Amino acid sequence: MRLSLTGDSILFRRLNSQQNPHIAPLFNLIRECDVSFTNLEFVSNDFEGDPALDHGGTHFGAPCWVLDELNDAGFNLYAAATNHSLDYSISGLRKMIAALNEREMVYAGIGTNLEEARQPAYATTAAGTVSLVSCTSTFARGQEASEQTGLMAGRPGINPLRYQKSYQVTQTELEQLRGIYERLGLQAILDEKIRQGFSFPPAQDTLAFDGLQFKAASQTRIQTRPNPQDVADIVKWVEEARLVSDVVVVSIHAHESDYNAAGIPDIEVPAAFLRDFAHAAIEAGATLVVCHGPHLLRGTELYKGRPIFHGLGNFIGQNELVSRLPMDSYRAFRYTPDMTPHRLYKGRSENDTKGFPSDQRFWDSMMPICHFEDGVLKAVDIYPVTLGLGLSAHQRGAPYLASGADSHRIQQKILALSEPYGTRFESGQDILRLKLN
Repeated sequence: MRLSLTGDSILFRRLNSQQNPHIAPLFNLIRECDVSFTNLEFVSNDFEGDPALDHGGTHFGAPCWVLDELNDAGFNLYAAATNHSLDYSISGLRKMIAALNEREMVYAGIGTNLEEARQPAYATTAAGTVSLVSCTSTFARGQEASEQTGLMAGRPGINPLRYQKSYQVTQTELEQLRGIYERLGLQAILDEKIRQGFSFPPAQDTLAFDGLQFKAASQTRIQTRPNPQDVADIVKWVEEARLVSDVVVVSIHAHESDYNAAGIPDIEVPAAFLRDFAHAAIEAGATLVVCHGPHLLRGTELYKGRPIFHGLGNFIGQNELVSRLPMDSYRAFRYTPDMTPHRLYKGRSENDTKGFPSDQRFWDSMMPICHFEDGVLKAVDIYPVTLGLGLSAHQRGAPYLASGADSHRIQQKILALSEPYGTRFESGQDILRLKLN
């Protein structure tokens, strides 16, 4: 069995994956696989629903026919839990769920309640069954699905992987913060909330400074840990999927990052809690873990002989081609609604001189194709992919197989990002093969 893996698909226009000779070779590889996975980084809602005030960065509403484009491109397994899933609130999410179900698409990560959002999806082909558990750690409060009770329905939303963040500071710094905290009157306010039953005391040795958790440590750092209840709930379904499928894919959509070896915050390094979660998923029976969300490449790790792709990058990057934006998107970028959508994006990037249009990292990607025999991973071939930075806005964003200097650049980037994990590859002309042992 062959399984292809891709990152974020941000699609708002016709893809023409068979007719366009520039991109067809890449999509022919996808169509030749038994199962092909991608992440739905948009809301297929025909712009219906209620625009969310706290959105994913931009309101990624899309016509429902983009789902047909992805089906035609060869995909048949979809992650749907992202920071954009509720850009149009619950009403928009319901529209997307209906559009997915009408097309009988195999997707995971969203649902009408928490248990439904946590459940795996199963893609069964003549070659075998691949299961998918999809979750996200990047979302606004209230976008996570909630449990049902005996008296009330749950809340529709995404499958959440929450995490705990603490700010490690020196003892001297903590004492300074505590003094400021008390002088501002925040301690008195908290004490009153506790007396009224609206709040709880902070954990021992922790200063809860208006939502930020500070602790004394030997150095000043941000520390993250996955929420243990979310890990346990997700692991339960990974274990279930292991029993009834040949291959188990765990997908995590996450923007969070960490420090590099020099101690500098680095968006190419996944947050510590993400790596902890990925390891827990592998230990529970996941065949592989695929991560996406930061829109750029991150390293590849082998854990217990199983791959963790910490960042596949954008696969389709048409985020500049959203045709409609609600008022909250204009306010977020300090524009008025008399500006047309693409002019807003041009203004945001200062005519392509900052942000995504100015940074090659957001236009380089990779597509692993995993080869299995009787459910056992035998080989992983990684194809460098690029999205055409340098083309005009309506042409760039469609992926194609990288060659020449583009291929060399992407291969070298994959090698460098994976080196801290001790991961090894064999290099071909326009392909990398992951060494599994």
